Amino acid sequence: MSMIETSILVLTKNEGQNIGACLEAIYSQKNVGMLEVVLVDSSSTDATLEIARRYPVRIERIPAEAFHHARTRNFAASLAQGEFLVYLAADALPATTGWLHALVSNFSDPGVAGVYGRHLPKAGSTLERQDALDAVYGEERLVKDPSCGSELGYRYYHFSTVNAAIRKSVWQATPFPENVKVFEDVAIAKRILDGGGKIVYEPRAAVYHSHNHTTSGLLKRYFDAGVIWRQLQIWDGRMISSMLRDIGRLLRKKISRFNGNGSSRAVGASIRQDLAKSAGLFLGLHERYLPLALKRRLSAFRLFD
Repeated sequence: MSMIETSILVLTKNEGQNIGACLEAIYSQKNVGMLEVVLVDSSSTDATLEIARRYPVRIERIPAEAFHHARTRNFAASLAQGEFLVYLAADALPATTGWLHALVSNFSDPGVAGVYGRHLPKAGSTLERQDALDAVYGEERLVKDPSCGSELGYRYYHFSTVNAAIRKSVWQATPFPENVKVFEDVAIAKRILDGGGKIVYEPRAAVYHSHNHTTSGLLKRYFDAGVIWRQLQIWDGRMISSMLRDIGRLLRKKISRFNGNGSSRAVGASIRQDLAKSAGLFLGLHERYLPLALKRRLSAFRLFD
């Protein structure tokens, strides 16, 4: 009997509009060994499970209130039989039939503990999302290890379980930290990198995935990012300088569009959103100086409830 090489782990809640295309893309992948798909559903009330049952997936249901970003990902991994754990968001659509091979082929290097792939903006995404994804998910493959921390700055610990793979043996030794409510992917990346493992960014393993956020929504999300980064003790001078460089570069790029073909309204909105993200991050990093009532209002993920 053939051994399962790869377990694809998909978390769902009311993903009826996306899960069919996601699973169709998974089962259309080429040049891959034996794989399984494990779907952990948080009590969907739409057609998610009806659609999923058309495919040979293993389905596990949990109460909606039991969902926790780190704990639920650990639960999904505990069900997996494969050597490689691939996390794919239900609303992330692999861009090619070579997505999975591009992702897991990096494990031919025994020092590689984790891999994450590119995020491409979906049609209709805002200018802010297009520029933000372009800044973090470029065309160049990266191999992250302690030697490149100063060069990458805030991108050093970046990792995204929207589209990523982890060796199961690494996860068993280093599971997602359940003491963080969100940004569990950054938390496990820190454990891996600080422990001497390598993480690869593989641009060929691309998915279409983006969400358009409101300006206030971005401020709140980046507030939470600042809170968690401080909790994980990953914020230092390198992070600040690299973040400021990227913000400055993006602002110059957007301002130059006023004289180009871009819509002035779209460019103006994008600049306001970038400023909101910067303000949210600053407030999150300094949350200890803020009153609890304000922190509760600023947190997108209810970190202070």
